[in-house]
Amino acid sequence: MQPRNVLRAGAALALAFLLTAAPPAAAKVKVVASLTDLGSIASAVGGDEVEVSAVARPASDAHRVEVLPSYMVRVSRAQLYLKVGLGLDQWADQIIDGSRNGKLVVVDCARHIEPLEKPTGRVDASLGDVHPDGNPHYWLDPGNGAIVAVDVAEALAALDPAHADDFRRRATAFAARCAASRTAAAAAIAALPVKEIITYHASWVYFTRATGLAVAGTVEPVPGIPPTARHLQELVDLIHARRVPVVLQEPCFSDEAPAFLARETGVRVVKMSASCDDVAPGSYLAHFEAAVGRIVGR
Repeated sequence: MQPRNVLRAGAALALAFLLTAAPPAAAKVKVVASLTDLGSIASAVGGDEVEVSAVARPASDAHRVEVLPSYMVRVSRAQLYLKVGLGLDQWADQIIDGSRNGKLVVVDCARHIEPLEKPTGRVDASLGDVHPDGNPHYWLDPGNGAIVAVDVAEALAALDPAHADDFRRRATAFAARCAASRTAAAAAIAALPVKEIITYHASWVYFTRATGLAVAGTVEPVPGIPPTARHLQELVDLIHARRVPVVLQEPCFSDEAPAFLARETGVRVVKMSASCDDVAPGSYLAHFEAAVGRIVGR
């Protein structure tokens, strides 16, 4: 054999040895979340050991998501599904069932949350889209985000025991960041001369509790019901009387009523999604801080 051919053969054998001797890359835990907020928390807790995606788009109405076959296919390949719970993402059950994934671990992220606005009397259609188990928008308080992080860490630890300590350590660090963000937000709101806002939908009660704001009224007279002319006039009077500075509106709702309130009172309309932009690790707290910044006028 020619020397050049000997060298080529030797190089090929060496490369083959390296390829067969190298340990296979550890498979990441595939996580699907109903919302980007839960997905972002999972990314922060899971680090490089997870691959995360979300179903609902951040600017959409999370109560109503069209179930697509592609969602079922994605969940069929996942190990963990994160539900919002409290009746918000009932559409997720159809996705989970359609995935036919018998090994899927499903976590109800509301299971350790103390819900607000839980009805005590009879719930019927006259109350609008009221959730019998309480207001489901709990992720808008970072204190609840910290609670979710602990549950996500335990679910990931069960699926990937080799990285259990890493998941728990990251959940603890994430909780500390949530607490710091919450404290900074409360300080920023405390400096405002008026600490009341109008919201379009009853989405922000956890956010206002976390920051020290109060909801003076809602554009919807009851959840899911469009405002009447009489209700809008009552809001005009309320804004004038209390000097309410901001109407907080999600992009999925009509601009008509907020624009009317702005014309009649000069109130500032802040259009803000109730969910963060994506499932990147920092997106969840960045969204909370951005909402605070928009309200205080930064």
